[in-house]
Amino acid sequence: MALYEYVTRDQLSGFDKYKYSAVDSNPLSVYVMHPFWNSVVKVMPRWLAPNLITFTGFMFLVFNFLMLSFYDYHFDASAEGYTHVPSWVWVAAGLFNFLAYTLDGVDGKQARRTNSSTPLGELFDHGLDSWACVFFVATVYSIFGRGPSGVGVATLYYILWVVLFSFILSHWEKYNTGILFLPWGYDISQVTISIVYIFTAMVGVETWYEPIWWNFHYRDLFTFMILGCSFTVTLPMSLYNVFKASRNNTLKHSSMYEAFLPFLSPVLLCLLSSVWVIFSPSGILQQQPRVFYLMVGTAFANVTCKLIVCQMSNTRCQPLSWLLVPMATVVLLAVTGLVANETLLIYVWTAIVILTHIHYGVSVVKQLSDHFNIFAFSLMKPSTD
Repeated sequence: MALYEYVTRDQLSGFDKYKYSAVDSNPLSVYVMHPFWNSVVKVMPRWLAPNLITFTGFMFLVFNFLMLSFYDYHFDASAEGYTHVPSWVWVAAGLFNFLAYTLDGVDGKQARRTNSSTPLGELFDHGLDSWACVFFVATVYSIFGRGPSGVGVATLYYILWVVLFSFILSHWEKYNTGILFLPWGYDISQVTISIVYIFTAMVGVETWYEPIWWNFHYRDLFTFMILGCSFTVTLPMSLYNVFKASRNNTLKHSSMYEAFLPFLSPVLLCLLSSVWVIFSPSGILQQQPRVFYLMVGTAFANVTCKLIVCQMSNTRCQPLSWLLVPMATVVLLAVTGLVANETLLIYVWTAIVILTHIHYGVSVVKQLSDHFNIFAFSLMKPSTD
């Protein structure tokens, strides 16, 4: 695979000056998870590369997604009258989700323990986190599914977008303030969902059919928790932190246009995908929800990774991601009916988006590895012999 130099010389220079700065004030994280992670990292061998820990954790989430794709491809296995997902799958999903969360918490500690912290490690971690959003949401969806007591695929689509924008808010904050404020909702959601997976294995998906109170179902609680956390905690805290930096004259970007520029490509991506959903001649979201979610989540991750590169290198965010140009053409072909087989179109386009994002990721990792003279998945530096 031919590699392209996506990181500019100015950005490479910015990475040389980069210093990690983050604030984690979540009580669950500070008083429970960090002590647990400190214990875990002590038993890890020192030769284990932090980036390998990061990648392994990410692959647990991918495996969860693939496992549920096999047993519940169209998100209807949890509905009445369908063959339900085996209990052992929920047990595995809970364990893998918690392992992924744990490894995501210890990779940085391992880097500091082995004195191998680099900007590449942080970029690799956060880049995979941005892609993990879609795998996490789609896997959780299988608990409730799209049945009468589940969540509609269109509703889940918009919930996915709430999760994606909640993720990018943290990096938008850092782009403007220079400090990464870790969101409270992440730790709470990861622990809760891991428990819910195990609980589902014990009691069966039928438990979620029953209303909690009157006509208020568990699906409504699921939706309420995500929306409530995003709009009452994540969004207000992000706006407050940026506003506070503005008042203290520590904001990195003086104009409102420059400050909000990182949102242009994600908003355009949301609009393009929503146009496809709304005007699809064959109802593509109803026909292929899993593939559509994967396409949207991967395209979003690609856009977000470019913001993270700019944020870490202290360079200006580009207004438009080039991936949106061919996507606009694809959406036009779909909604106008110029391509009759919409299912084939979404599969082909999703494959292109995934390969494009992987190519971008591999290229950036290779560039930064060469720049810092390190191996991405090893503690050893390459030989100069």
